[in-house]
Amino acid sequence: IRLFQGTPLLMQLFLTYFGLQIIGFGVSPWVAAALALTVHAAAFLGEIWRGCIQAVPEGQSEASWALGLSYFDRMKSVILPQAARIALAPTVGFLVQLIKGTSLASIIGFVELMRAAQIMNNATYSPLKVYGLVTIIYFCLCWPLSVYARRMEGHYADLATR
Repeated sequence: IRLFQGTPLLMQLFLTYFGLQIIGFGVSPWVAAALALTVHAAAFLGEIWRGCIQAVPEGQSEASWALGLSYFDRMKSVILPQAARIALAPTVGFLVQLIKGTSLASIIGFVELMRAAQIMNNATYSPLKVYGLVTIIYFCLCWPLSVYARRMEGHYADLATR
């Protein structure tokens, strides 16, 4: 986990694509980008959720243990619902960053949104139109995610006051 948190996503993309090529696994840029982004996201989201689970007061787990709940039932019914409320904002924040980070995949030859914009710009010589449209697309991907997170936070706040 620390390896992937301590290195830039760009280097992870390079090492995944070119490293797998060197050791004899011929992977497409799509597979390399998917693998690198998945491992990168898993490292960060795993730490976010671990921290949020640890943020739930120990007394909650002890009380559920005293009631005779199994580990699975404690996690499902007591710990994870509280951790989910804590984890919502950092999880959504990271996912927004990950969406924007996909633009780095063009460096290994994967044609994603920014690379397609570069190709279109080179053909049309209209950078304001092309990159303006890309900006709108990224906004349309990220903004609803943030709005949904705010609604979920409001929902959790309403549940907490009941």
